[in-house]
Amino acid sequence: MKNRLRNLITAGAVAGLFAAGTAGGQITPAEGYTPPDDTPKVSVGGTIFADYTYLDAPTAKDADGGVIHPNSFNLARAYINITGQISHWVSFRITPDITRQTISGTGVTLNTNNNLVYRLKYAYGQINFDDFAPKGSWLRLGTQQTPWVDFEEGIYRYRFQGTIFADREGFLSSSDFGVSIHWNFPLSYGDVHVGVYNGETYTGAEANDQKAFQARLTVRPAPGVAVLRGVRLTGFYDGDHHEKDSERKRYIAALTFEHPYVHAGVNYLDTKDRTSRTKAFSTHAAGWSAWVTPRTPFGLEALLRYDELKPNKDNNTVDANGKKKRFIGGLAYWLPVTKAGIAAALLADYENVKYEDFGPSNVNRKPEEKRYALHTLFNF
Repeated sequence: MKNRLRNLITAGAVAGLFAAGTAGGQITPAEGYTPPDDTPKVSVGGTIFADYTYLDAPTAKDADGGVIHPNSFNLARAYINITGQISHWVSFRITPDITRQTISGTGVTLNTNNNLVYRLKYAYGQINFDDFAPKGSWLRLGTQQTPWVDFEEGIYRYRFQGTIFADREGFLSSSDFGVSIHWNFPLSYGDVHVGVYNGETYTGAEANDQKAFQARLTVRPAPGVAVLRGVRLTGFYDGDHHEKDSERKRYIAALTFEHPYVHAGVNYLDTKDRTSRTKAFSTHAAGWSAWVTPRTPFGLEALLRYDELKPNKDNNTVDANGKKKRFIGGLAYWLPVTKAGIAAALLADYENVKYEDFGPSNVNRKPEEKRYALHTLFNF
């Protein structure tokens, strides 16, 4: 009798569960399983870099010939970020950015000349590999971030003061037209980002039949050791051509460190350019950059950075030993926020650029630069 009663209860329970599951047209997922979210989504955000900059040196002259110290309020960036997903497999980003429009040449009339106008900075579709690869692995097609600049800016955090070393000296761009793949290593041991791009950056159309191959490999040696988890070693390569048989190459080796109370990095840059196959030599430039941003628990943070570049290394010219040196020092306050991806900061900084040892002719020597600025960041 007990066995018969037990069987009836079990059969009734199973029937009840089956009825509950099929009443809504689906079977209840197994416990512990969360199905992927395939709901289409679109979100809109923005990024603003605004500043006031005072140029102490060199001086300039106004329309009447008077000596002045140029100073102005500026808007260096005004992104509109449109991001979202079509499904958990497919996501996208569209980001227009401002630029100062300038018109050159005769016979051109445009009422927006010298205005701030919008141009496309990013526009790409992304195929996500989270179903079968470490989270954060993907394939992108379109106008997108390049492997090195986006990586360092994510650690440096002070793009709103100015671009990183390789970008500021004109050797790399933050965005280009192309296709790339990013793959995270298991257990946070690092990642690799490889792409093929036009090589003309997002500001220009393809000028020839040559493509740029860019690759970044980053290794985190000890992700399981708390104090060493923030250490990463990175190598980067950019192989391209100005024209056929006219090489354009970039190499970067870097060491970075991230900790709740300090971020730091040092990198060495080596570049070679042969602007035409009819020219007998390449321009060889090399340099290094080091920066550190110690911070406090209440939002105050310091910025210290030094860059040094030899723009004509090994060319046997009077400028072969010439060096461009940059120092940046500042104090920032990061306002408290409660959500990831939201940020607001103020930075008061001083920047000094010197040109030294360019030989007796001083052909490529420029005057020393000294500027003071108040920079702001709003990211939402």
